[in-house]
Amino acid sequence: MIDGKTIRQDFPILDQIVNDEPLVYLDNAATTQKPQAVLTALNDYYHHDNANVHRGVHTLAERATAAYEAAREKVRSFVNAKETAEILFTRGTTTSLNWVAQSFGEAFIEAGDEIVISYMEHHANIIPWQQLAQRKNAKLVYLDITPEGHLDMNDAKAKIGAKTKIVSIAQVSNVLGGVNPIAELTALAHAANAVMVVDGAQAVPHMPVDVQALDCDFYAFSGHKMCGPTGIGVLYGKRQWLEQMEPVEFGGEMIDFVNLYDSTWKELPWKFEAGTPNIAGAIGLGAAIDYLSALGMDNIHQYEQDLVNYVLPKLTAIEGLTVYGPQNPAEHTGVVAFNLDGIHPHDVATALDMEGVAVRAGHHCAQPLLQHLQVPATARASFYFYNTKEDADRLVAAILATKEFFQHGTI
Repeated sequence: MIDGKTIRQDFPILDQIVNDEPLVYLDNAATTQKPQAVLTALNDYYHHDNANVHRGVHTLAERATAAYEAAREKVRSFVNAKETAEILFTRGTTTSLNWVAQSFGEAFIEAGDEIVISYMEHHANIIPWQQLAQRKNAKLVYLDITPEGHLDMNDAKAKIGAKTKIVSIAQVSNVLGGVNPIAELTALAHAANAVMVVDGAQAVPHMPVDVQALDCDFYAFSGHKMCGPTGIGVLYGKRQWLEQMEPVEFGGEMIDFVNLYDSTWKELPWKFEAGTPNIAGAIGLGAAIDYLSALGMDNIHQYEQDLVNYVLPKLTAIEGLTVYGPQNPAEHTGVVAFNLDGIHPHDVATALDMEGVAVRAGHHCAQPLLQHLQVPATARASFYFYNTKEDADRLVAAILATKEFFQHGTI
């Protein structure tokens, strides 16, 4: 079992006063805070093992290389990939998705092919496919969303067909908070001889993920959303595809031999990792995985679900407040986007910040979704396992105080 009050002691940043109030950090969908174990791992690397990887034979280089590749194995185990060769280190989910679009897309997409995404995607899972479709004269096809905020699977069954070559969907929406049926979508994609790409940025930090069970072809996620450092991410890809794909960056580290007029590449996974990698980031991500694994992803998922079960009814009971996405707490993750009638979400977020409650406001890099919902922006509170029911109560109280102030000028 997880005790949020005890666990938050592992996160030094949470112990501070913001605008004369104890901090309640509810912007975890944007980035999570880092436990002391991750901060210590980063500090230890730079204090004791700082050297470039793969090239040197001296002791520091060997220690750095061992730690870097150990982190890759931790990632492999964490998402249950078959082998470390299928784990590529990137700068984050955005880079990972761009690599698939630029490498796989360039090799396998032709004029007239269809790329299927949904209205609920993050810009990182829209723009790379837009650009690919424009370059290749392919067609971008959007899956609809049900009135309840779920992906419309009847629409998916109708639109994923003979012309489909790529299906790319987020496992968890960063606005609606629902969980999409990736295994079912993968089966539809494979039945059409298409590949399945998954944006896992909002899933991997919050629930167990098994890429073999999902049977997806590519899976992308970021370290900074799962207690790791910024600037490090992962692209999982099935070996059969990675072996056929060309690197999108070239230079040192990824080469086997360089001739005057041509070159050959290293084997997987290193052929994709040009230049000096984010060594400290990978090591920090490995430490974050150790931390999350010790807590247990099933435990984290259940703890967050208990928080949602607690807070969502309180929010939906506030008159004039609209929560987007599934209204049933059992179908909603800890990402809760909302609006207060007559109050701009930026004003809501500013008012909550004055109460020490940190939430996000804006389009959340999901402008097509907000256009679909017919709203310019929302406020968004997003919970993690170091949040507590007291944090949820602070959020509700701050929203009520904000509503009172804008309606009557008093708190």
